[in-house]
Amino acid sequence: MPEEWVEQIINQVNTLEKLENYIDVSDGEREAIKTLKTRWGASPYFVSLMDRHDPDCPIRKQVIPSMKEQCNEYGMENYLVWKENREVDSDRPDSIARQYHDRIAFNVVQTCGIYCRHCFRKELVVDQDLQLRFNTDEGLAWVNEHPEIRDVLITGGDPLLLSDNKLEYLIARLREIAHVEVIRIGTRLPVVLPHRITEGLKKAIGGCHKVPVWINTQCNHPKEITEKTAKAVYDLLSCGINVGNQAVLLKGINDDVNTFRKLHQELLRIRIRPYYVFYCEPAPGIDHFRTPVEKGAELIRDAIRGHTTGMAQPIYVLATNIGKIPLMPDYYIVDKNEKEFTLRNYKGEITRTPNIP
Repeated sequence: MPEEWVEQIINQVNTLEKLENYIDVSDGEREAIKTLKTRWGASPYFVSLMDRHDPDCPIRKQVIPSMKEQCNEYGMENYLVWKENREVDSDRPDSIARQYHDRIAFNVVQTCGIYCRHCFRKELVVDQDLQLRFNTDEGLAWVNEHPEIRDVLITGGDPLLLSDNKLEYLIARLREIAHVEVIRIGTRLPVVLPHRITEGLKKAIGGCHKVPVWINTQCNHPKEITEKTAKAVYDLLSCGINVGNQAVLLKGINDDVNTFRKLHQELLRIRIRPYYVFYCEPAPGIDHFRTPVEKGAELIRDAIRGHTTGMAQPIYVLATNIGKIPLMPDYYIVDKNEKEFTLRNYKGEITRTPNIP
């Protein structure tokens, strides 16, 4: 009998008929599912968190296609080729994406536990218009031949969908490369399929090693945080793997003060450290998820600073072809002169500190 997480993947909710067992499908959702040629779906566990009657449920909006995906005023065609510098640096295998000198993204799979409607790899993973060949051994050989690479992010798709044996092989091979110092895994499974954090997985990727494994997940709304995810995160921490969160700022999902604050407070409660909030990237067909660029910085100012512990404050960035660009204006320095800085806190109170030449 397959493990529970495997059964969840086998029974992924990816048809209208399956979805109707969980929610009252709206006319708009039904039209999009029947009309759009797109991959969609999520684990039965994650779909079970949907509000049955509310089409504005933040989980429904992340999972179920929308006719709004046909609008593309701001999205870039061939976005992923541009972002991952695939035209200007063609000596890499398809599995290697690069924006930095000393670290790369190592794509190892094209399937997911959830096909996020806001996915920046939409062309590859969701719509499948972009065809790439992900060969693990080719990628390992390339990393081995490039001594400047000290940090490898294993991504996809969702790499934790690989079997325990394949993950153990991949991690072991990377650890054998002398110049690799850090291994990171990008995965939504602790949130959308926490059943995947099994004893076998912990044995495959955990433990006390010279080259550590870090995990960053993606949780975008407090409704996604359950005790199953809390247990999965605790199990990862208990085997030596720290867990961070990389949320995406999504219009109508987490772009209000109360939701944004609760999300980051709840993440800390279950031992996930907020790391990044990403501005929704200019991939095609996701215009309806984008806020004004300034919105993320305003939310950090109004929802986090002074209102909860600084540990809950993520870094607000936009991912580009030249790396991540911080998008944080300096709201707190009101003025400065040769003598002093004038500073303002979250309450609007003013103080001063010497300007040290």
